[in-house]
Amino acid sequence: METATILSHVDHTLLKPEATWDQIKTLCDEAMEFGCATVCIPPSYVKRAVEYVQGNLKICTVIGFPNGYNTMAAKIFETKDAVENGASEIDMVINLGWVKDRNWKDLAQEIAGVKAACLGRPLKVIIENCLLSDMEKIKLCQLVAKEGADYLKTSTGFSTGGATREDVALLRENLPKQVKLKASGGIRTLADGEAYLALGADRLGASALVGEARKQG
Repeated sequence: METATILSHVDHTLLKPEATWDQIKTLCDEAMEFGCATVCIPPSYVKRAVEYVQGNLKICTVIGFPNGYNTMAAKIFETKDAVENGASEIDMVINLGWVKDRNWKDLAQEIAGVKAACLGRPLKVIIENCLLSDMEKIKLCQLVAKEGADYLKTSTGFSTGGATREDVALLRENLPKQVKLKASGGIRTLADGEAYLALGADRLGASALVGEARKQG
């Protein structure tokens, strides 16, 4: 697979708490140079980034990040704020405690509420695979699809593990075709990116792949 094809599936990501505007600006420049799908950045930088890229790049941001235990109302507010600031895509962390409690009703309501607040923009639901059993992953595939989310996303990259080949294969097998899959966390090489795409991922959350591409010249 050509490097440009891999990078066209990448959400070029910088979500470190200490990220500065200069770093975000560089991220946007790199994403535009290499043809990435989006940049994924903290909510506080969305409006400035949207103004900076002048329509030449989609801006993705995160909701309830990274722990997911914000209230439902807070997540919906965050989403509305991000949309008003110009975000093109929304990545939302679910309430993992509700998963462990088998509180599927509130999880469904939360996903549906955030999806409605996206006003038609793609919603990626982050389920943090490293903390879940296979049964929980499969149940969430069904729930995410039922509530109309556009993507299921494996990981925040801030927990005990990121994407794995086994998880991506499992999720793709249990998601309907209309729900896309984003692999995120620990994707360090272009070979990794190609492998995840081959397993059925549609999007890659990564901070290192542009640098790898630059090294290749």
